[in-house]
Amino acid sequence: MIVDAGPKQLLARFGLRAKKAFGQNFLADANVARRIAEIAVPEPGGSVIEIGAGLGALTGPLLARVEYLAAVERDRDLVSPLRELFAETAPGRFDVIEADAKTVAFDALWRGRPEPHRLAGNLPYQLTGPLTRRFCEFADRVERVTVLVQLEVAARFCAEPSTPAYGALSVFVQAAFEARREMVVRRGAFYPQPRVDSALVTLKSRAVPVARETSCFRALVLSAFSQRRKTLRNAWRSGGLPGLELLGNAAARAGIDLERRGETLAVSDFARMAALLEEAG
Repeated sequence: MIVDAGPKQLLARFGLRAKKAFGQNFLADANVARRIAEIAVPEPGGSVIEIGAGLGALTGPLLARVEYLAAVERDRDLVSPLRELFAETAPGRFDVIEADAKTVAFDALWRGRPEPHRLAGNLPYQLTGPLTRRFCEFADRVERVTVLVQLEVAARFCAEPSTPAYGALSVFVQAAFEARREMVVRRGAFYPQPRVDSALVTLKSRAVPVARETSCFRALVLSAFSQRRKTLRNAWRSGGLPGLELLGNAAARAGIDLERRGETLAVSDFARMAALLEEAG
């Protein structure tokens, strides 16, 4: 069957080439794809939006485990191949959406579809940042997000305070999700082969977020990590936040020493500080 072929064979079959501009590195290891689907959908059922379906390496294993799958793909040259490969095998359960995952309406794709609602995909490296921001926006409407990302990005998702990988991305992700690195996927599992290894990460939505991403919370986090060597006193003072007296009062009530650096604060510390500033303001 065509659907059982690898990406190199499928590209040749449809007269296509991988596009560097789209960051296309197609998953080529069927065993890895099956394992990702099992982790993304631990109990069969529900609905999944697959981000960047590509040539369908993950699409097939996901379809075997869900009631409905929407495959989002922005490369129009891949839309027809995806439909040819899977539409007839899953009538009524599968749609290909030609769209950019940075802007597509996830809510509309899930509307009326079986729960739980999940996101999964192999993320192009250059889109990891904007897509992660979207995941955080939808954290209260998704049960889990399971994505392949660059190995160093996975480390940032899961990093603890006072470690080199810990930064603003860690705080925003962990405020909304419980982040877990599931497995490392070596570069040889992709075609064309990228220059770096990847990791599969599960972001499980928290029943109660550690923090809401308000404008104040965001400003506190971004300014704290904008210059990592600065103390919180100096970083927050130059970050467009309230005056030093108000910051000092809030920090004292939150039990935060302003001579510390941002990388030492837990997500809950940022949350307390934001709540106190919003209360005072």
